[in-house]
Amino acid sequence: MLKILESGVFTVVAGTGMLVVGMSHLMDDRMRNRRPLSLDLRRKTSEQPKHERLRDHLLAEMLAGRLTPGQMLPSEHEMTESLGVARTTVRQAMASLEHDGLIRRVQGKGTFVEADVRRKLNRGQDIFALVVPETLEGFYPSLLHGFEAAAGELHQQTIICSTDDNVERQADIILQLLDKKVGGVAINPTSPHPTPGYQVRQLQEQGIPVVFCHRRVEGVTAPLLAIPFREVGHLAGKVLAEHGHRRVAFFFSHRSPVAQAYQQGLQEALRAVGGDVSVQAGCADEQTKKVLEETVVAALQQVFAGPAPPTAIFASFDSLAEMIYLLLPRLGLRVPQDVSLVGFGGTWRKGALARRLTSVVIDEIATGRQAVGLLHEMRRGSRPIDDNEEFVLPLSLSKGETLGSPAAHAALVSSPCPAEMPTTTR
Repeated sequence: MLKILESGVFTVVAGTGMLVVGMSHLMDDRMRNRRPLSLDLRRKTSEQPKHERLRDHLLAEMLAGRLTPGQMLPSEHEMTESLGVARTTVRQAMASLEHDGLIRRVQGKGTFVEADVRRKLNRGQDIFALVVPETLEGFYPSLLHGFEAAAGELHQQTIICSTDDNVERQADIILQLLDKKVGGVAINPTSPHPTPGYQVRQLQEQGIPVVFCHRRVEGVTAPLLAIPFREVGHLAGKVLAEHGHRRVAFFFSHRSPVAQAYQQGLQEALRAVGGDVSVQAGCADEQTKKVLEETVVAALQQVFAGPAPPTAIFASFDSLAEMIYLLLPRLGLRVPQDVSLVGFGGTWRKGALARRLTSVVIDEIATGRQAVGLLHEMRRGSRPIDDNEEFVLPLSLSKGETLGSPAAHAALVSSPCPAEMPTTTR
């Protein structure tokens, strides 16, 4: 028979080996909406001693704000009975917390979380980390700029980490951030290969707030600053359709749910006016997953070799659109006189070529600032660490100079694409 013991906002279930935090009649409405966390000390998940696992669990609850200053903890007897461990295990964990000044024992009343626990836990944790696939191209420099500026206003140091869109490298970076005990992590997960949920969950388990930028990691609950990928494709298709385009090629780096969402939105807008996505072209090398000049050249040759070539191209990222812009003249095609080109990037158009491109854009400076704001809210306890709110980033259009009306294609068809096109290595 199970025995339920309640203390503060704890519920300890005797005989199950489980300590559940966040389920009690004493919780306010806000606490009731939080997902309860549990600890199972009977199941061996690592070589870490049980008393250290219990201590780390309680530390994580304090950092996450689920254990609040002045809150009473279950007694040693309650935790011993509910977790199915020796009293010495509980005593070791509690003694360690007391030694660090995080809890206090009051004779005849119980054990309580210290009033200044947040300040003590946050000592040395004045670093916010931003983990991104790259730092130099597209809208990522803007994201970095906004993140660093907002963190500086809060007197937070920043660490900027590039995963090179490699999931193994991302895992190594997360381990280093755990070792540094950073105060929060904003992450744009890798896209060629899905990010395993455990990579991010281990940050939250140590009480480190996480904010997702652009897309989520499946199985992890955290705030998301979401790019509406389908709407990006739809807006691109809409402006192309308004300029008379009906045959549009979609260029992307590698096949992914994001690329699929772009394409769906693009198709919806074009089919509404009797058009369609005439061809899709993946431009990443199959082995390296990198967009190389030779792979883009090959894709362009194939796309424009047919009898009814597209009159416009939508590229999934500005850096890819810029490469296409530079390569099209080798086929004898002018932008936008012969072929229109639309990309996707940030509102901050750095560089002459970026300013020339017509692109669907998002404000990544504001995104970086918002990520810091969310991390700060979670760290100070005003937003739960397992909050699942989604903030959709607004879209706009940077007009540029690469969007025009369809050309007379009789001349284009009568001048076939050359069989060979010289390439250069950049």
